[in-house]
Amino acid sequence: MDFSHDARTEELREQLLLFMDECVHPAEPVLEAQLADPTRQPWSIPPIVAALQSEARRRGLWNLFLPGEHGAGLTNLQYAPLAEITGRSIQLAPPALNCAAPDTGNMELLAQFGSEEQRERWLKPLLAGEVRSAFAMTEPDVASSDASNITTRINRDGDEYVINGRKWYITGAMNPECRLLILMGKTDPAAAPHRQQSMLLVPRDTPGVTVVRGMKVFGYEDDDHGGHAEVRFDDVRVPTAQLLGEEGAGFAMAQARLGPGRIHHCMRAIGIAERAVELMCRRALDRHAFGGPLADQEVVQTWIADARVRIEQARLLVLKAAWLMDTVGNRGAHTEIQAIKIAVPTTVQWILDKAIQTHGAAGVSQDTVLASLWAGIRTLRMADGPDEVHRRSLARRELRRHEGLRRQDAG
Repeated sequence: MDFSHDARTEELREQLLLFMDECVHPAEPVLEAQLADPTRQPWSIPPIVAALQSEARRRGLWNLFLPGEHGAGLTNLQYAPLAEITGRSIQLAPPALNCAAPDTGNMELLAQFGSEEQRERWLKPLLAGEVRSAFAMTEPDVASSDASNITTRINRDGDEYVINGRKWYITGAMNPECRLLILMGKTDPAAAPHRQQSMLLVPRDTPGVTVVRGMKVFGYEDDDHGGHAEVRFDDVRVPTAQLLGEEGAGFAMAQARLGPGRIHHCMRAIGIAERAVELMCRRALDRHAFGGPLADQEVVQTWIADARVRIEQARLLVLKAAWLMDTVGNRGAHTEIQAIKIAVPTTVQWILDKAIQTHGAAGVSQDTVLASLWAGIRTLRMADGPDEVHRRSLARRELRRHEGLRRQDAG
């Protein structure tokens, strides 16, 4: 089995690693200072991101996530090691390359299902990094782990749709540069459960759209990329031409969006884990206790060894999922996509926990990135479907397979 990268991937890896060393990592303290600047407009993207974006475009490191004519044309297997590298500086590198959620998933939706007019109005500026967007699906009043539960109503009135409902944890919607909300709501509650939902393109400044507040995550404002908003829709009217795809296709389009999104998150999470191990090893070598460096303590050595094993296991599973998505499609890779969504965040959370423990009080302070990384990875165990939903679905698929084998044996 050949685990080497192809020539294009290796070339991009070298370019991206150089960009990280020369531009991204040195910019991390600049980002921290700009986020703390009292004159900064709340929820705005810090200026350092635009500077990095300009340099990334100059170097040809732009829209690497998007396959086909609209993006870099990379396969999932080619993009996986690049996304991992960006995970090492999760706040800066993905937006610097225009490869940050939720814009990535929204661009994929527009590229796959948008009309020519919709692509011209929204996809083009998103690809250029000129605007930001958000994806409005999660609701506070229902269990959004079951997307068929959503209650936001979309009623047709002549040549317009009228929207009423409430969403929350809508990533990026606090950002003043957010221009578009892709909203999922119910157009036909009487239809089959997975044909009730549709998606609309809703400009953020449409009358009746109210951004109520920014939501915190484990106490963090998480405002470096536009935060997470609660948004209310009160008799919001949009033209029927702003329907994405067709009526009743919202659930299927959401699944099409979330599949690549899940693997992108997991790819970046491997990079986060590598950063955590690096910090843990440095701390263990530098900090002394009980007559020697922490690195001499057996328990710390066990954490480091187990972390390396877990990273290698997780990476191989992610690469397998990426390869299957390229060769048999997202549906054929469903089991592996769910498997990485279960395994990777839990694995990375464990590694971050040990890195925090190695740092002691500093690990839970604002003086390292570890606490905020832990909060983000812990949240990932709910985002794009909670662990329990993926386990339920994966177990059912496995049981059906064995039921079929048992019937064959009985026959």
